Amino acid sequence: MLNDPKFEMPPECSECPIRHRAVCARCEADELEKLDQIKYYRRFEAGQTVIWSGDRMDFVGSLVTGIATLTQTMEDGRRQMVGLLLPSDFVGRPGRACAAYDVVATTDIVMCCFRKKPFEEMMVRTPHISQRLLEMTLDELDAAREWMLVLGRKTAREKIASLIAIIARRDAAIGMQGRRGPLTVDLPLTREAMADYLGLTLETVSRQISALKRDNVISLEGKRRVTIPDFNRLLEEAGDDSDGGLPA
Repeated sequence: MLNDPKFEMPPECSECPIRHRAVCARCEADELEKLDQIKYYRRFEAGQTVIWSGDRMDFVGSLVTGIATLTQTMEDGRRQMVGLLLPSDFVGRPGRACAAYDVVATTDIVMCCFRKKPFEEMMVRTPHISQRLLEMTLDELDAAREWMLVLGRKTAREKIASLIAIIARRDAAIGMQGRRGPLTVDLPLTREAMADYLGLTLETVSRQISALKRDNVISLEGKRRVTIPDFNRLLEEAGDDSDGGLPA
């Protein structure tokens, strides 16, 4: 579902694939009706820029399908990927006029957007929205701290395993899958993009993926489809423990 190019806009919020994780997750029926009045969908093709850093944002919203990246450009032109946006992640900051980062579609994406000013007004009147957005912001802070550990202390093998685990965990949460049986996910990043994101060379990424496959931690179908026979084993390879595993 994450990268389904045939995805059609859900006619009702209750049918949305990210409904249970998005900013509207706790909204009552009347609150969803109000959101619907300021909502619209946008599609972006892979490689297309959603918003440039410093541009004024007249919308906020959530990724429904697909993957996007957050990147920052230094004064000398060097670019660094600083984050991944996965389905249900929120784009934009209420109360902030301009975008802090470039947001670029890695795959074809669909976004559920809200007009920014009415959304900010709804936050004041609708605790369900402001509380959920606070939860999501704290989750994002935890993820950023986790990523600091990945980049700063983990080996190349642990970095690759960690990235696969993060994507698999989110994929399972969106699909509300439990931890039983093998888990298959489609990696949203090319190996070149993975190398850029993890601070590794392309050769190192390819070598470590091959090593994980050889050791039966993962199996591969093509270059992107990964099957994880035992998620806890993957977490061990990532240097983590099973407490951060899939939903029960």
